[in-house]
Amino acid sequence: MSLTIYGCYRSRATRVIWLANELGLPFTHVPVIQAYRLPDPQAPGVPLHTRSAEFLRINPNGHIPSIDDNGFKLHESLAINLYLARKHGGPLAPQNAQEEGLAVMWALWAATECETHALNLQFHLAAYPPEKRKPELVEAALAALPGPFSVLDRTLAEGNGYVMGGRFTVADINVAEVIRYAKPATQLFDAHPHVKAWLDACQARPAFKAMWQARDAEAA
Repeated sequence: MSLTIYGCYRSRATRVIWLANELGLPFTHVPVIQAYRLPDPQAPGVPLHTRSAEFLRINPNGHIPSIDDNGFKLHESLAINLYLARKHGGPLAPQNAQEEGLAVMWALWAATECETHALNLQFHLAAYPPEKRKPELVEAALAALPGPFSVLDRTLAEGNGYVMGGRFTVADINVAEVIRYAKPATQLFDAHPHVKAWLDACQARPAFKAMWQARDAEAA
């Protein structure tokens, strides 16, 4: 197998690399930086980025991550993970049609119910300098996320501490990589102890730690 993962670690490519680590998949990593992070994406000698002609031949949408799996190109991190889990099987993959549906449902749930608000907490409570932060986006996120967090908390309480199937699966990776953006809002996790314990357990896995170590080593 020849799997290539395009994207920098400081992006949603972390989800795909974490899963590849869990599955023990060999892969080639091609760093691709987001164009908005460059002062001038058109300047000579800039690194490969999301608007580079070379990368646009891989993903004409100009977003990361993308993969090339023996000539099969796929975009969107959550979809990539579902594909890789299905292809390579094992306990991380859905075991039947019901689990297939649940894995897709949880991926869509994370993207639609949580991700925008969680990212706003990450950016406007931690990542951005104070002058760029927008308190109104934090307030909106803190108003919106308790409901989804309660849904997830109840699911984990009833599911042996996992999102589906009573075991660690691709669904946990996809949801955890969205929920972690909300970590600066510690009150959300204090109010939902099953979510807190689950995310801590996910991030204690060796495959996650290996991915995060590489992320920390990447230039900011």
